[in-house]
Amino acid sequence: MTIKEGHSTMSEEIRQLEPRVVWNHFYSLTRIPRPSGHEDAIRSFIADFGRALGLETILDGAGNVIIRKPATPGMEDRKGVILQAHLDMVPQKNSGTDHDFECDAIEPIIDGEWVRACGTTLGADNGIGVAAAMAVLESSTLRHGPVEALFTSEEETGMVGAKGLQPAMLRGEMLLNLDSEDEGELFIGCAGGLDGTITIRYAETALPADYTGFSLRVSGLRGGHSGMDIHLGRGNANIIMNRLLLAGHRNHGLLLAEIEGGSLRNAIPRESAAWVAVPAAHAEVFLQDFTAQAAKIQAEFSGADPSLHIEALLASTPPRVIEEGVFARSLKAIHASPNGVMRMSCEIEGLVETSSNLAIVKSLDGALVVHYLLRSSIDSALEDLASMIASLFELTGAEVVFGSGYPGWKPEPASPVLALMREVYRLKFGREAEVRAVHAGLECGIIGATYPDLDMISFGPTIRYPHSPDEKVEIASVARFWAILAETLFRIPLRLSVPQ
Repeated sequence: MTIKEGHSTMSEEIRQLEPRVVWNHFYSLTRIPRPSGHEDAIRSFIADFGRALGLETILDGAGNVIIRKPATPGMEDRKGVILQAHLDMVPQKNSGTDHDFECDAIEPIIDGEWVRACGTTLGADNGIGVAAAMAVLESSTLRHGPVEALFTSEEETGMVGAKGLQPAMLRGEMLLNLDSEDEGELFIGCAGGLDGTITIRYAETALPADYTGFSLRVSGLRGGHSGMDIHLGRGNANIIMNRLLLAGHRNHGLLLAEIEGGSLRNAIPRESAAWVAVPAAHAEVFLQDFTAQAAKIQAEFSGADPSLHIEALLASTPPRVIEEGVFARSLKAIHASPNGVMRMSCEIEGLVETSSNLAIVKSLDGALVVHYLLRSSIDSALEDLASMIASLFELTGAEVVFGSGYPGWKPEPASPVLALMREVYRLKFGREAEVRAVHAGLECGIIGATYPDLDMISFGPTIRYPHSPDEKVEIASVARFWAILAETLFRIPLRLSVPQ
């Protein structure tokens, strides 16, 4: 790979930010292209960094890098700590921005109290975490017990490195995940996830005479992250479209030719479009009923989705449609399927425990394909929700496949590392840290499944708009994040017994 270096005018300013030990490493990371799936350069860079320090450095078969640093003198009896961060970043850029994520360096700039990039994602997710771990490995002044830095691969596209981590690779007893995005908040749990694909095969039939074609469209929804935003009551374009199709079919004999709604499994779908046909004799009254129903739905979502737009336009008449029986069964199954928040946590106030997102509905090559992403912080609840959806669609004769899952991380309010970090936060800043869990995926859930005895916590600086070209990290929060990390390492408790 040939890396094309940019011409940043801000490099010295970035490097002068405090704490310099973190910002210097972060700036070095911006020089190395590292979109998910293209991590050879950053993996080599991190491995060379560890070897140059004379530290034990391991590259495993899943693309992870593990670097071990011995305890500082007098701290050998402390519990071993794993610092964990992921190497990859999400490659997103503004239209008109000339940037090749596989070749070009990211150009960070200081913008008031924040650092952002020039028209691209910054990679603070999770570059700041990686930089902090590097700073610990390099430091000759920090006092700490045995430290392992675990740099994982392809987190953003499937948590590949975490899933591929083998037992017995790690030695530590406490894991500090450096991948949260709200400084002052300590995360002690996350949801697991499970992808589901429903395939409903159909034959196409010729459309009878005297039908009128319509183009139906649902748009203007806010959408959002299917974990973080699922509790906000926002509209799901697939659910809304299905309501419209079901009413049209029941009342006016509507038939479906094509449909496409949603595009990402982990996003609440914002748009859906369908090409349908209605008996010509019903066309006028269908439009009247459709308009009335659209107005009711818009009123339902006027608070959560004030820009929701629903329209039916005259279109060409489709020559063929989905066979009516399969279409009818599919409409009913989708209408009855679970979507949205299923259960709130009994342990953490305001936390969604279990949810379902009907992410994608599309007609493709003789099949209706329906994609779900299910989330839960309780593995058994996730399995039961998948079974519920499978049972429903199997009644229609559909093929149901659930796979590509990852486990949840059940909150443990009595966690020793949580108690430690809450105390450290009070000592450093004179106030309480907020304790939270998140209804989204963190690598802790996967790592914890392989290492069930690990005491884990997640924290980080304040990052806004990750996964978008508006991504930015608050400068002052990085200093607080580093201070908490350094103090926590110093205060890690003693082992009950010291290995010989």
